[in-house]
Amino acid sequence: MLGLLLRLLPFWVREPLFIVIGSVLGLRLGYLAVHDHDRVAAVFGVVFLGFTAVRVHTVVRALRARRNPGPARAQAPIQAPAQAQAAAGPRPAPGAPEKDHNAWGQAVAAVAVFGALAATIWLSPHLMPSDDTTPRAASCSDTEHEALPKAYRKTPRAVTGDDLCKALNRPDLARLLGTPGETATTASGSNGTAALTDEKVARPEAEIMFDTYTVNLSAAYDRMSTAQYVKLIDIAGDRVEDDVKTLKVLGRPAVFSSDHTMKIEFRLGGGQKSAPVQQGPLARTLSVALDRKDRGGSYDITVWSKSGALPSDSALLGIAEKVLPAIPERSAH
Repeated sequence: MLGLLLRLLPFWVREPLFIVIGSVLGLRLGYLAVHDHDRVAAVFGVVFLGFTAVRVHTVVRALRARRNPGPARAQAPIQAPAQAQAAAGPRPAPGAPEKDHNAWGQAVAAVAVFGALAATIWLSPHLMPSDDTTPRAASCSDTEHEALPKAYRKTPRAVTGDDLCKALNRPDLARLLGTPGETATTASGSNGTAALTDEKVARPEAEIMFDTYTVNLSAAYDRMSTAQYVKLIDIAGDRVEDDVKTLKVLGRPAVFSSDHTMKIEFRLGGGQKSAPVQQGPLARTLSVALDRKDRGGSYDITVWSKSGALPSDSALLGIAEKVLPAIPERSAH
């Protein structure tokens, strides 16, 4: 039906329409073939472009024929009966326009109308909702308008959980962890306080969860330096060979350490009691001093997984070098 309607259109409407549709579809299929490495799209793109080339050649020949009419059409009859000339009435002036369709006007109108249609077809993948089922990366929840504990107002440089979450939730975080194909499933930040401090020490944190690893970034605003923390580990006898490592990160004192997470199970219904707190998988932490003079406090980057697997220390070091400079400096709250 559509083909019949197109055939009924005047030549100077039908042919520009074919050219516009063929070129748009051909270029679109060619783009998809290159972008998606699709050979079928490439074949169809070549077919449409070839069809368009044939139509362009037809229009060019028609234009040449209109500009240079043949000898048979150019020559007028030399002998004509006088009666026929009289019956025909006055001959139109040589410059009078013919009553047939204006070819150029039709062509311009067709190109304008179907150019808009072609633009709609071309831009529709960007304007219409995408059917792509690929999960999107989680975004940080907005906690900027939440009331902060008093500890934050008393700590001049204290950042918030939202600040830490925005710095940690990087597009390349999965790649830095060694799992480039994964997407963050959850991202959150909180404005808590350190334990056993009667809510007097601010401790904001952020957490990004992937299928393999979970990354936690927290800020400790206590007066303990990294050197004192290492001594505390030695006094407690928790140092394991190759477990605690001291180093410099961004010119600041830093230390690697490991500890087990806590595992809590809640059993709902059935009259069963919840299981007691158990030892969870091992977690690896990189603690970096807040400043180069190590006057107390640190940023702690902790990574763990349900399976117990851990990324390399170089992965945590790479995360610290990318994330810590992105944390904003706060003067007061």
